[in-house]
Amino acid sequence: MSSSTWTPRAVSSESDRWRGIVWRVVEAQHTAATMKLVDSAAEQDLLEALLDGGKPAWPEDTLDLDYLLATPFRYPPRAGGSRFRAEADPGVFYGAGSVRTACAELGYWRWRFLRDAPELGRVEPVAHTAFRTQLDTRAVDLRATPFDRDDTIWRHPSDYGPCQHFARQCRQSALGAIVYASVRDPLPGWCIAVLEPAAFARPRPLAGNQTWWLAVTPDEATWRRRQQSLVVDMRRWRDDMEGSR
Repeated sequence: MSSSTWTPRAVSSESDRWRGIVWRVVEAQHTAATMKLVDSAAEQDLLEALLDGGKPAWPEDTLDLDYLLATPFRYPPRAGGSRFRAEADPGVFYGAGSVRTACAELGYWRWRFLRDAPELGRVEPVAHTAFRTQLDTRAVDLRATPFDRDDTIWRHPSDYGPCQHFARQCRQSALGAIVYASVRDPLPGWCIAVLEPAAFARPRPLAGNQTWWLAVTPDEATWRRRQQSLVVDMRRWRDDMEGSR
């Protein structure tokens, strides 16, 4: 069965219970940025409330979740959607099996931002928070048979249409997540697209957040934390884009 002919019933028959811990990395500058504009904690709380009032309402099924878990379900996607979310689809929480993979995935999109704004030259180091959360839901794993026969479709670097169609079949099957091979990590890694807030086993992230600093140049994305560093070479993606012109 090809990616375009999967039905909700067929998808459901290949699903299984999935339990595990995943990583996600998000920018950590919001509170620091607003604190610069006020003189006290009370003023900051008021400013945050005013800013929040201009944002989309929190979906009902996210009200009991920590904001780190709920936020991906609150906002619309960028133009064209994301791998498993079309522009008109509900939210998706993307996680990864390791910090390295989560950093590689996000680093790619920060590099794309720089590529679209070449006048910047580089993106100076910005603080990010890496956190873990626990999942317990029904899911399908696209790395496994029979889905692996369409591996090139699931991992296409830019055409998300088949993945978005497949995710809609998963939603109709009441599945909570899709596990898939990472596209942006140069080393083997896996990611997960969480389709519904009910997939979280706990309402808050696990303890042990990490702070990483990300700097981006036209050639690479570099993550640093204490004595650790992760460097993701972006020249492959740059060459592919330039070669397809």
